[in-house]
Amino acid sequence: MEYIRLKADKAIATYCRLREQPLWRLLSADHGPVIIALLQTHLLEGERSIPASAFHERIERDLEELRIHGKPFPQPAKSYVSNWLSEKWIVRRFPVGATEEVYELSVDAANAIRFLMNLAEPRAVATESRLTGVIQQLIRLTEETETEPRARIAALIAEREKIDKDIESIQKGKFTPLPDDRALERIREIINLAGELADDFRRVRDKFEVLNRDLRQQLVNNEGSRGEVLNDLFTGVDVISDSEEGRTFNAFWRLLTDSEQNTAMDAALEEVLSRKFSNNLTSQERRFLASITRVLLEEGTLVHQVLQQFARSLKNFVQSREYLEQKRLHQVLKEAQQTALAIKDEIRPNEQLQYELELTSSRLASFGQWVLRDPSIHTLTSLMTEGEVAPIDPEMIGELISQSEIDFRTLRNNIVALLQEQPSVSIGEILISYPAEQGLGSIVGYIDLAIRYGIRFLEVHEIVSWLTQNSNVYQAKIPTFYFHKEQVDALERA
Repeated sequence: MEYIRLKADKAIATYCRLREQPLWRLLSADHGPVIIALLQTHLLEGERSIPASAFHERIERDLEELRIHGKPFPQPAKSYVSNWLSEKWIVRRFPVGATEEVYELSVDAANAIRFLMNLAEPRAVATESRLTGVIQQLIRLTEETETEPRARIAALIAEREKIDKDIESIQKGKFTPLPDDRALERIREIINLAGELADDFRRVRDKFEVLNRDLRQQLVNNEGSRGEVLNDLFTGVDVISDSEEGRTFNAFWRLLTDSEQNTAMDAALEEVLSRKFSNNLTSQERRFLASITRVLLEEGTLVHQVLQQFARSLKNFVQSREYLEQKRLHQVLKEAQQTALAIKDEIRPNEQLQYELELTSSRLASFGQWVLRDPSIHTLTSLMTEGEVAPIDPEMIGELISQSEIDFRTLRNNIVALLQEQPSVSIGEILISYPAEQGLGSIVGYIDLAIRYGIRFLEVHEIVSWLTQNSNVYQAKIPTFYFHKEQVDALERA
């Protein structure tokens, strides 16, 4: 019983500590469902990094929608974002070459959101694909750690015989492809694993940041003329890349950037997406699979850049006067602490010392010397002109479509309905009878259909408009396309 009680006490202490972590605090927050949904929508399922201005604008738009439905969010978006930052649910970075800081989801928040997503859409308790993966990894580990040559040879011979039998069966036409339900199960297991792998990159990047701070602290705290880290830096050793984290990531980075591996992976993804069972995947799952290589390379490239940047900045820190100044300040603070500790028993806390601090101050001039600002000096000589309507380039339509869920069925029905009443119709004329229900998405959808089924009038443009969710009117200049009655059959079959 004593052993059980000690185990329970240890578990209680562990969970009390975890309860103070960002992941648990997010799950137990007062407005947790709303916060999690907003972070999931904008920073997990959408873009991974969003500039601060755009992030504030999107959150403010969502909060306004919530207020309309009676939700209590009286503060501006910046106030809530600042709170999420202090709670470590999001992180703020300033990438090299960027014009403003960006917001990203923290690793703890990403884990919390994925945990809830799995609860919302639970998968089978023990799927066949997961069990197969465990068995195959265990067998492979047994083979690769075998030290007896004869046993290794026997295992390879057995594997060769099995392959020969499989080839013989296939040649005789005796083989059964994997059923669609099991194939779908496996591809979703791959999607989950790949999503967790992308999150691992951020965890690695966070470790590099901690390592960078620790190395700088070691340099400043070093009492000798040259410590181990300082000596490595002066002898040309890349301390961060040569660390355990650096070596692990570099090995993974070499595998990720291997052209042969990338080619094989892209070919396999293309084949999988062409299989019949992949039609049962959601549009989001298909987009993720199609972009998995790009996502992993982008996340890995960012970590690689951070790794190189920290290594260079650490070396520049040592070679500049900043290191000497930091070391001097550290020594002064340490001496002050030692002096305070030495006299703490001799001087009472409320005893008045015969010492005066010279406070900093600013020099004030007479108000009569101030020059008032004359607004007329800064008045513009010309009137404000109306800006031109922004054009939409047809070449960008494909990219916009891949990122949107456009209701093409409704758009085609609208075109067919008007063509039954008149011989031809333009996009602008369609929007007069059928306003853009999906805003810009509807405009993009009409242009995509026009490129495939319409006729374009070269060098001729028309102005189209649509309403946003906030009832704001937007306009754009688009190429003029006409749909004709001859395309009705093709539109109905599409």
